[in-house]
Amino acid sequence: MRCSVTFPIVTALIFSVIVGYTSVRAADRPDAWVTMSTKISLLTTEGLSTRNLNVDTVKGVVTLHGTVPSAAQKEKAGQVARGVDGVKDVKNLLQVVSSSQQDVVERSDDMIKESVEKAFKANKRLHDSGIKVASVNKGVVLLSGKTKSLEAHLESVQVAAAVRGVRRVSTEVQVES
Repeated sequence: MRCSVTFPIVTALIFSVIVGYTSVRAADRPDAWVTMSTKISLLTTEGLSTRNLNVDTVKGVVTLHGTVPSAAQKEKAGQVARGVDGVKDVKNLLQVVSSSQQDVVERSDDMIKESVEKAFKANKRLHDSGIKVASVNKGVVLLSGKTKSLEAHLESVQVAAAVRGVRRVSTEVQVES
């Protein structure tokens, strides 16, 4: 009978230590890491315009600023940022500014893939990063591979997004520590 009482107590103690360790570990993420992870998440979220969106982090508090075309996108950006590991709070200072619809440049997926690959080769940080263009489908670029640098991961998303005809960037890149 003594064992049956002790086991739940020990289990509860182990659980509280694990939960406590996990929350401390997430809170200890460096601000630069939180900023880059948040940018990657925002840049790769479907239905979110990130052209005029900036991210700053101080002591785990993420500040979003810039413009988005709708209140729904402002809310979505805040939700995405809150879901990033290490984010303690989000200050959503995004302004909703209706923008005139920009004409999307129509290019074939093959042309887009070739342009992104050329842009990666021209970029010293990305050339040997291990990040590759897995595919392009209707202007959506999928990045894959393994890299040792979160900075290279962020830069690959930004470089791909800047290529003419790219509608969105999705990523399956793994950052190895």
